[in-house]
Amino acid sequence: MGSSVRELAGATPTTRDRYVDLLRVASLAAVVLGHWLMAAVTPDGVGNLLAVVPGLQPLTWLLQVMPVFFFVGGFSHALSYRSLLRRRSRGSADSVYSAFLRARLQRLLRPTTVFVLLWGAAALVIQLLGGGGGLTGTTLRMVTQPLWFIGIYLAMVAFTPPLLKLHERYGWGAFAGLAGAAAAVDVLRFAAGVPYVEFLNFAFVWLAVHQLGFLRADGRIRRPALLAGAGLAGACALVAFGPYPLSMVGMPGEKVSNMAPPTLALLCHGLWLVGAVELLRAPAARLLERPRAWRTVVAANGVAMTAFLWHLTAMFGVYGAMLALDIPLPEPATAAWWAQVPLRIALAAALTAALVAAFRTFERPASPAPATGAPATAAATGSGPLAALGATLCLLGVLGLSMVGFGGLLDGRTALLIAVPVSAPAAVAMTLGGWLLVERAGRGTAVRTGGRRA
Repeated sequence: MGSSVRELAGATPTTRDRYVDLLRVASLAAVVLGHWLMAAVTPDGVGNLLAVVPGLQPLTWLLQVMPVFFFVGGFSHALSYRSLLRRRSRGSADSVYSAFLRARLQRLLRPTTVFVLLWGAAALVIQLLGGGGGLTGTTLRMVTQPLWFIGIYLAMVAFTPPLLKLHERYGWGAFAGLAGAAAAVDVLRFAAGVPYVEFLNFAFVWLAVHQLGFLRADGRIRRPALLAGAGLAGACALVAFGPYPLSMVGMPGEKVSNMAPPTLALLCHGLWLVGAVELLRAPAARLLERPRAWRTVVAANGVAMTAFLWHLTAMFGVYGAMLALDIPLPEPATAAWWAQVPLRIALAAALTAALVAAFRTFERPASPAPATGAPATAAATGSGPLAALGATLCLLGVLGLSMVGFGGLLDGRTALLIAVPVSAPAAVAMTLGGWLLVERAGRGTAVRTGGRRA
């Protein structure tokens, strides 16, 4: 792998924005570290350190960096879709869209599918053998929770073409429209008490952050300090005077969460984070000109999704081993607990590295679809709706699985996805079926441009 990383790093075009790659890796790493730090595991269950020590909740204004990842996604999706449009200028809009979905979802869904199938099989075996209690049961319920992020990212990929058109026509106005819709949803939710309307902000808030990535791709974020200041001031005002909690991550037992569903306060938080990372762009770019620093980022990017998928598995594995070896788990937030933190994180990192070594091959992009040697056929022209249906099924399946987990498989356990009960087998079936539709729609739609394979 070392030589491959060196080759990739050495072949990097001078036009590539290396800082975006750093942000992608750093944001996922911050989420992983945050999960390891916040988990307050005892023999009786799993709590949240921020609930045990509420005074630590302001730290979420630094550690809740998912907006940065979605911002980077918008940047990358804009460049990718525009590149595909240029290379497939003779293809139909349907064929370009289905090829775009397939290309963007492959690296996301291949490692996710392996994770889901392996954990699903393990959960079934454990419960058939009569297990599933204690920490094992907690693990089966919680290990899929980070999949919500993948579900939201799927939606961003699917909505990229129409939202990119809005961006190209209205610029900052398209972002303002999504932000205004998010604000309207919160008004209807908190002031008018309209039921279920809050779930619309899963789209409006995160797609607004995604839209900032489009603006970044076109060089239209020219005053990052103003963006950061406005976002920070807005978030502070909403938390101080509105119905929004201080924590920017979900807290157990809270009546209102800024995360699920996301709120206008979280959108303001995203604005200040985007502005802040843009202010660091120049010094970071200078750092990434160093070969060793850039090789590190390239290597990390190649396994980042695999590490994200398996990091909770590693964490629960460490706690399970400690319990099996009768190593005491101190009460969370005590001096003994804090003293044990470095060891637990080091062990979780080592186990995550082992899991990455085992499964990283599934994160490598698959071979491209073969070219047809002719303009898009009627079948390819109809591939867009098929790809959109597949992406929708994947989205619902992954989100459903993040909510229901793998606990209670034999008992028919379900969770509410918006207002519809969904079980783990149904969620897995939707995910796999949706991916097959995306693959089918994306294959065979390649066209030749100027005598070369597009």
